[in-house]
Amino acid sequence: MSINATDASGNAISGTTGSTVGNSSATALSGNEFLDLMMDELTHQDPTDADSSDPTQYLTQLAQMTSVEQEEQTASAENLQSAMSMVGATVTYTNSSTGESVTGVVGSVQVSDSTPTLTIGNQSGISLSSVTNVEPTPSSS
Repeated sequence: MSINATDASGNAISGTTGSTVGNSSATALSGNEFLDLMMDELTHQDPTDADSSDPTQYLTQLAQMTSVEQEEQTASAENLQSAMSMVGATVTYTNSSTGESVTGVVGSVQVSDSTPTLTIGNQSGISLSSVTNVEPTPSSS
């Protein structure tokens, strides 16, 4: 696509458009990055300027971010607790490669990036979401 423009003398100047480069990781801020941005904004605000943004917006966003982080940590802890409670239990899961239902005893739990996976029989790396049935662990008398 061409872009037509004129210079100061009125002569035509032509050029081409550039391409857009994206960075998908740039859309997510860590908690510390958000706090750094918030502090920079608050430091450079002009309280006499009516167009200056409202600092309570940042505090509201901070509270929302903290709430989401706490929910993620709670969900992670609940998933780990759920996985740990399955150790020794007989479970049925859907094999992600074949789609078939497999039944076996959960031997152990592994945690990678706060995500627990199960080892059932000799198969490791089974996600909790693939488990379709859990039989209670028999109690010993």
